[in-house]
Amino acid sequence: MRQKLMIAALLLMVNSVMAQTIEDGLKDLYYNKYQSAKQTFEKIIASKPQDDKAYYYLGIAQLGMEDQQAAAATFQKGLQAVPNAPLLQVGMGRIDLLNGDSTAARQKFEAASQATEGRDGYVARAIADANTSIKGGDKGYALSVMERLLNNEDRKKRDQYTPTAADYIELGDAYRALGGEHGGRAITTYEKALELEPNRAEAVMKQGMVNYNAKLLQEAVNDWTKATTMDPNYGPAYYELYQFYITPTKNQLSLENAAQYLQKYIDVVGSGASKLENEYNLAAISFYKKDYDAAINKAKSILPEANEAYKGKFTRLIADAYLQKGDSMNARQTMDAYIASVPEDKREINDYKLLSAIYSRLESPDSAQQATLKQQALKYLEEYAEADTTKDPARYEEVAKAYVEAGAYEKAADWYKRLIALKLEMKETPSALDYYNVGQDYFRAAGTKTPMDTTLLNKADSAFAILAEKYPDITTGHYWRGYVNAAKDEMAETGVAVPYFQKYLSMAEGDPQRNKVGLIRAYTYIMVYYYNKDDKANLQTYMNKLLAVDPDNETVKQIKENMANSNKQPAGSSSPRR
Repeated sequence: MRQKLMIAALLLMVNSVMAQTIEDGLKDLYYNKYQSAKQTFEKIIASKPQDDKAYYYLGIAQLGMEDQQAAAATFQKGLQAVPNAPLLQVGMGRIDLLNGDSTAARQKFEAASQATEGRDGYVARAIADANTSIKGGDKGYALSVMERLLNNEDRKKRDQYTPTAADYIELGDAYRALGGEHGGRAITTYEKALELEPNRAEAVMKQGMVNYNAKLLQEAVNDWTKATTMDPNYGPAYYELYQFYITPTKNQLSLENAAQYLQKYIDVVGSGASKLENEYNLAAISFYKKDYDAAINKAKSILPEANEAYKGKFTRLIADAYLQKGDSMNARQTMDAYIASVPEDKREINDYKLLSAIYSRLESPDSAQQATLKQQALKYLEEYAEADTTKDPARYEEVAKAYVEAGAYEKAADWYKRLIALKLEMKETPSALDYYNVGQDYFRAAGTKTPMDTTLLNKADSAFAILAEKYPDITTGHYWRGYVNAAKDEMAETGVAVPYFQKYLSMAEGDPQRNKVGLIRAYTYIMVYYYNKDDKANLQTYMNKLLAVDPDNETVKQIKENMANSNKQPAGSSSPRR
């Protein structure tokens, strides 16, 4: 009887282990329950030490917990147990990408793809996911891998591949990562996933990501909200809403909403999350509720246990909490110490953003030291924009505006030029204001020099020339070309600004009240030019035009006095003021 009980107990243990399947673990990954997924895959490996999928997805769970070192060890251990397993080769390729070695990663991806003839869904999706979600990945390669998997042309019926919802999700991710005109195809592909699995909230959430990338903010929020309605337990959708509302732009930032959605994320992920994630989220909620001391204390208490990734998260939270409570010195000390301990290639984009905010708040009674602090703030802001792999034009514009506020107009103009170049790269149409900002800030920069800097004036003129070419039906480009060229010809002797002002006048004279300031400037320059040329007919014409909008114009009075004076000096040496 005792022996039978022992056998029954062993059977019970086996059945308990066998109840844990790859699908169970994948479900936890789907819901962002990385800790639960990790435990599931560890149990599977304990019972089936040669299950390559268990090793691979255990590594993915560890990466979800931001423990890259553990993930690399898991992939290596898997390859020892299952030598040359294609899926585990992809895992090691993923680690290569995370380490910045795209060449080594590609070699491993190609070897895995060739070994499976591109027809293994797990392998193809793993390759595509690595290349779409990691900096340095090849988005076009991800698309080609998924297209090869799903291409059934010239294949016999028995060899044809049957797509899954997961395949269409991954294909949609590749289109989304490529951006631009691929966004519509991403939406359509996610719809195909929904045809196979109508309640797959992931597809709707990722449609929201496409809309967000297209700056359709309300549509994105609607999609993410819809995903939470479709599946109230789908944590990633709550997390997207949380991320949306902590983004510091006027159309998004809402700490109240951020705290609300982060709490919902915590509620649905529950014990499936790791301790570090839970503790960080709890500290973040205190921060968003403006209980900065509680956030600092919580973060400091867990910091000694944190891995490399979470050390950065907790440190940023501590520094930001100090900054928000007005303690910029402690904020600076916290971030300076952290940055000194982290290699440049390991720093996060938000490190630079926070450092810029901190240094911009620091004050020194010494003017030279204050200027140094301001310059350091701008330097960090530049690094923040340049580290942005998503290439967000708003970040480039933020840097340009910061330089305007600092009075560094040439640098501002340079960044506005970069903003235009980025928009063109992303197949967006720069606005008239974009071109105007370039010209205006080069012109301002020229005005800080004595005499005015001709090189900067020429840069301003080039910017306004493009504005006039791209937007010929508005007066701005034509007027400012006249203005800039008049600055090169202060005595109105060469008439270089005349054709630009005349073009402007042909468009602006119909509404003299609205365009009064511009009309006065254009009429004055042209009038003085004809005065210097001793062209009395044209002089009188523009004198009359100017008096019609400015009856008490001082330059007209001066010219009349000069003309009435029989001993008038040569025009070139006594040009009236403009």
